[in-house]
Amino acid sequence: MRARRWCLSVLILASLACGQDDYGDRVPPGQRVLEDEFPVFSFRGNRNLTTDDWELRIWGAVERDTTLGWEEFGLLPCTTRVEDFHCVTGWSRLGDSWTGVEGSVLMELARPDSAAVSVMVHCADGYTTNVLLEDFLEPGVMLVTEFNGRPLTAEHGYPVRLIVPHLYAWKAAKWVTGLELRESDDPGYWESHGYHMRGDPWREQRYN
Repeated sequence: MRARRWCLSVLILASLACGQDDYGDRVPPGQRVLEDEFPVFSFRGNRNLTTDDWELRIWGAVERDTTLGWEEFGLLPCTTRVEDFHCVTGWSRLGDSWTGVEGSVLMELARPDSAAVSVMVHCADGYTTNVLLEDFLEPGVMLVTEFNGRPLTAEHGYPVRLIVPHLYAWKAAKWVTGLELRESDDPGYWESHGYHMRGDPWREQRYN
């Protein structure tokens, strides 16, 4: 990033064991752990964005509409966290490092109205997904720019993607360009095609 950021490293390394049998309660029901691969799924193929044409808009049920260019986004406090990642198709990755700006920091900028219930996440490829505001404010929910110490690749959402570690990974939208605060919890793309509105992997909330 052009503007250098001071990153706060939050070590959440609970137990990065090597064997499948040693993962304990970190793996939700119906999931298998992948160690050497990270499958990639996209809505309409990869988007090759540049930081010059990227911006993030936060609007809707907020006190202050906010638009951030790449340099402005880079000046926000960032965090590095080790988090797990659970795909609805049945695989999980454990212990990857993600660096970005936490959802709570972004909400402090825009100041959601008291009536705000959810965040509709908008992406450069037209993809959308809904996240309850209370979920968006959970620790570990971030708009990330780096994965395991390196900038995101295009296939993983460069320059900015969302991660929501405590929900299934279809909520982890790629190429994020907008956060729309709403007074109702409305379905995004996959939610309108039968996926669960929330997607808690521990409750196996895969489909409605």
